[in-house]
Amino acid sequence: MIERRLVLDTNVVLDVLHFSDSSACALAEAIRAGRLRCGATGPIFGEWERVLAYPDLAIDAARQADLIAAYRAVCDFFPEQAVTDLPRCADADDQKFLDLAAMLRVPLVSRDRAVLKLRRRCATRFPILTPQAAAGWLAA
Repeated sequence: MIERRLVLDTNVVLDVLHFSDSSACALAEAIRAGRLRCGATGPIFGEWERVLAYPDLAIDAARQADLIAAYRAVCDFFPEQAVTDLPRCADADDQKFLDLAAMLRVPLVSRDRAVLKLRRRCATRFPILTPQAAAGWLAA
């Protein structure tokens, strides 16, 4: 089994683990099969925990705990490290995902417009992929 790694933004993790979004099926299957690991830092994981508690999502405490455990089980954790020569994201909350993808030199999967706008500027360091494009990356 070949194991690959990438960085998922929080909305994509929600799509994979909670919503079972059809655009993220290939990612979900690769994670379930153990062919894919997610890179994370403390702040990235902390955002996951905070988002799960948002009232708009209406996720009960037991389900939150299950989702936290499920994501932790498929993550490899790395120390937070700002990468100074990267383009800055218009949404400062998303910079942590870019920094980790650059540090690991692995794809960042996002559907956030502010992140996707940086695709060309980050392309020499790491790819920024939509969940659909990540399916092609996994198949390659």
